Amino acid sequence: MPHFDPITRDGLVELVAGRILELGGRVLIAIDGADAAEPVAIADRIATALRDTGRAAEAVSLHDYIRPASLRMEFGRTDEMSYRTAWFDYAALDREVIRALRDDARWLPALWDEERDRSARSPIRAAAPDTVLLVAGPMLFGRGLHFDLTVRLDMSQSALRRRTPAEERWTIPALLRHDSDNPYTPTFFIRWEHPNRPALRIDDTARR
Repeated sequence: MPHFDPITRDGLVELVAGRILELGGRVLIAIDGADAAEPVAIADRIATALRDTGRAAEAVSLHDYIRPASLRMEFGRTDEMSYRTAWFDYAALDREVIRALRDDARWLPALWDEERDRSARSPIRAAAPDTVLLVAGPMLFGRGLHFDLTVRLDMSQSALRRRTPAEERWTIPALLRHDSDNPYTPTFFIRWEHPNRPALRIDDTARR
């Protein structure tokens, strides 16, 4: 039976960075979690820890691969199905980050500027032979995206309600439904009920 061991944020960063450093070549990592879990912040910390060792590493936010407002809000600003299927351009993320890194040694940091609702006009970057990219955001699993390691920052419905701003709580049913419809065993499963007191799941399937 799995059990959970307490772990600090620093401990989590050290754990994931250490596992990444065991891998050679270009590496892709998923940091999957609702916006309330702040997955980009964790990805940034891991990338910083890797750079401190001399490894090329960057975080990629899924929100930089959001679709234009005209597409994601076609059926209203709070449509749950649209949030699951139309808000984020997972295909472009696969094409411009995941497959581009593996096949062409390049990657595009951002496709769309969410705040200005226009093209990000971000230049394509060349990737070093040991580049690590940490892709962070919600609902990454079940999209046919292929990562070398995966981290799940898991929050219950009550935790999501506590930490999600009132104007964004309409996304919670969509997040929960997506997780229910796409069961997945990540490399690292982190119970993120209280971000200052995370816990790491320990079981025989934790290392994939």
